[in-house]
Amino acid sequence: MVFTIEQINNSTELLPGIKLGYQIHDSCASVALAMHVTLQLSNGLDPVFYTSENCSQSGMVMAIVGETGSTPSMSMSRIAGSFNIPQVSHFATCACLSDKQQYPSFFRTIPSDQFQADALAKLVKHFGWTWIGAVHSDSDYGNNGMASFLDAARKEGICVEYSESFHRAHPHSRIQRVAEVIRSSTAMVVVAFVASGDMRILLEELSLRPPPPRQWIGSEDWVTDPEMLRFSFCVGAFGFGIEQSVIPHLREFLLDLPPAKVAASPVFTEFWEDAFNCRLGKSAAIHERVCDGTEDIQTLQSPYTDTSQLRFSNLVYQAVYAIAHAIHNEVCQDTHSKTQCDKFTRIKSKQVLSQLKKVNFSQNGYDVSFDANGDPVARYELVNWQKSESGSIEMVAVGRYVASLPAGQEFHIKGNLTFVGGVTQVPLSVCSDSCPPGTRKVLQKGKPICCYDCIPCPEGEISNTTDSTDCFTCPKEFWPNEERDTCFPKPVEFLSFDEVLGIILAAFSVGGACLALVIAAVFFRHRTSPIVRANNSELSFLLLFSLTLCFLCSLTFIGAPSHWSCRLRHTAFGITFVLCISCVLGKTIVVLMAFRATLPGNNVMKWFGPTQQRMTVVVFTFIQVLICAIWLGLSPPFPMKNLAIYKKRIILECALGSAIGFWAVLGYIGLLAVFCLVLAVLARKLPDNFNEAKLITFSMLIFCAVWITFIPAYVSSPGKFTVAVEIFAILASSFGLILCIFASKCFIILFKPEKNTKKHVMSKNQS
Repeated sequence: MVFTIEQINNSTELLPGIKLGYQIHDSCASVALAMHVTLQLSNGLDPVFYTSENCSQSGMVMAIVGETGSTPSMSMSRIAGSFNIPQVSHFATCACLSDKQQYPSFFRTIPSDQFQADALAKLVKHFGWTWIGAVHSDSDYGNNGMASFLDAARKEGICVEYSESFHRAHPHSRIQRVAEVIRSSTAMVVVAFVASGDMRILLEELSLRPPPPRQWIGSEDWVTDPEMLRFSFCVGAFGFGIEQSVIPHLREFLLDLPPAKVAASPVFTEFWEDAFNCRLGKSAAIHERVCDGTEDIQTLQSPYTDTSQLRFSNLVYQAVYAIAHAIHNEVCQDTHSKTQCDKFTRIKSKQVLSQLKKVNFSQNGYDVSFDANGDPVARYELVNWQKSESGSIEMVAVGRYVASLPAGQEFHIKGNLTFVGGVTQVPLSVCSDSCPPGTRKVLQKGKPICCYDCIPCPEGEISNTTDSTDCFTCPKEFWPNEERDTCFPKPVEFLSFDEVLGIILAAFSVGGACLALVIAAVFFRHRTSPIVRANNSELSFLLLFSLTLCFLCSLTFIGAPSHWSCRLRHTAFGITFVLCISCVLGKTIVVLMAFRATLPGNNVMKWFGPTQQRMTVVVFTFIQVLICAIWLGLSPPFPMKNLAIYKKRIILECALGSAIGFWAVLGYIGLLAVFCLVLAVLARKLPDNFNEAKLITFSMLIFCAVWITFIPAYVSSPGKFTVAVEIFAILASSFGLILCIFASKCFIILFKPEKNTKKHVMSKNQS
């Protein structure tokens, strides 16, 4: 401070012609003493140092530099603020001092602990530590700093296992309890917002027994204190400190200590005697050495002479210059590249306070200004305790933090890092391990949010990020893999020609059609034979043609459904089966009419000749064609993806469009089948060898049995098996018709030609 004031007084640019005076007081870390001195300064009662030089306003204090601690600074500011005396602190960091309602005249050149707390929280988050312990000084510095840090940590998603406070004035049992909490905790990382004097006592207590391996994160007060480096078990500690700087010419000023100057100052006398282990004057005891004047301060190696790594001294330097600039702006005017100051102008501290809010200058490479809260731009140096080649612990700058940079760019790390134990690998400090993709976090009851269990995602849901708090459902046409971390398209399933079931059904379908064609060829080859002519050959060929179509229409049910195949399969099935049943019904009516025509005087056959038989088939078939046309016109079948039956796959099927249309088609087929069955039962006992009524009865019984059992099987069969059931019903009923009606006739034609005679056909059955 003295160096800075003398440098300003010798300056020709800042306050030219005006000399600044000063008073220096030692508060001895006592709040009461600091308040007492502040009251004296406010009243202008204290004598002025360096009275050999004339002062224009002797005893009137324009500003106060200090205090070092936050608690005494708060008390001082309340007093100084009442008198509008600006106070600029170089080391009071409590965030509470930014409250201009309580401390309107307080400024500082060291950043608020709020910025440091945010920086510490970002540092902890950067290394992935979410489970930490916290200790802090039981003082305004520690309590407010830790409160700010805990709030910032909560926003970063960091959980605190414990938060303990202590003070060096507390009983030893309190210190022991805090040390035991640290030893027994599960958190690897400990954030210590502690004053240097308090931290020394805690670390000494921890060193009494083998200290636990802990990753220390410290506030600037102790983590940049060179005296703390003797605790080697803290190697790897991180913390933020004020940036190092070099003040030009300060070392020369400090080393300029002639004996007369030393003897005139009690402070310098005490320093000299401690540095050289001797006593000045004749008051030395017998066993003490008297300083003989040969002591050379130039050769002294001590923190006093080492000005290469100044931190807080530079903040004092800036504080004094800030006050000087405020006074300069009030009493000086810059005109024509020349500065003129009126040293006789009587200014008040209130004017200096007003100007101090506006100062903005650069000094020694640093920009100095204050925001609305009296705080400077927050700039920190990231410090890491590393072991040197010689084995000693030293502070190494490995990064920086500038709060004024855009969000996400404030924090920058460079160089090699050392962690707890001197290793380069980042230690793990979490309450629960990360939940892998495919699981979600479930908080453990009664514990912080960082303590959780990893629960697998429910069926049908996935999580594709680490530490996911929730699982989300896959889209409708997707399903999770086994790990439940990715959604894959569901396999599409339909009855295809490539699978065994499809091949078997297609083979039976083609085989049935071929069988119908073979029988038709046999009948055509023997179309003039009695057994063919006796069974109405025209209806027989039409029946074989319709059966061929019935067999072939089942092929439309196999393969991927499309708009045309869905419309074709149901309409083709309905029309061909009605054509088939109409032919069977015509043959049944012919049998009945033929035997009624044999009765004397009965000429009924002329009313049901070939023309009427054809018209019967056409009319019955046309009705089905009309039903299908209405169905297709109003609400035709269409392909759809059925997602309801199976969770893990999609069933590609044909939706009916209109269920009424579908059941109308089946109902009409069933109505004709029942009618045909009734007529066949009535004609089953007619006495002829060629009597087809029995064969038709058996075929219609099979047909009705198949389709009656088809209904519940169709409704209950899932997925592609619904189509398989429908194809089976078509094939089974078609084979039943063709075998029951034509098998015996083909056997006679091919293997019993002696029975294929008119005599045998016309002979009566013997009872």
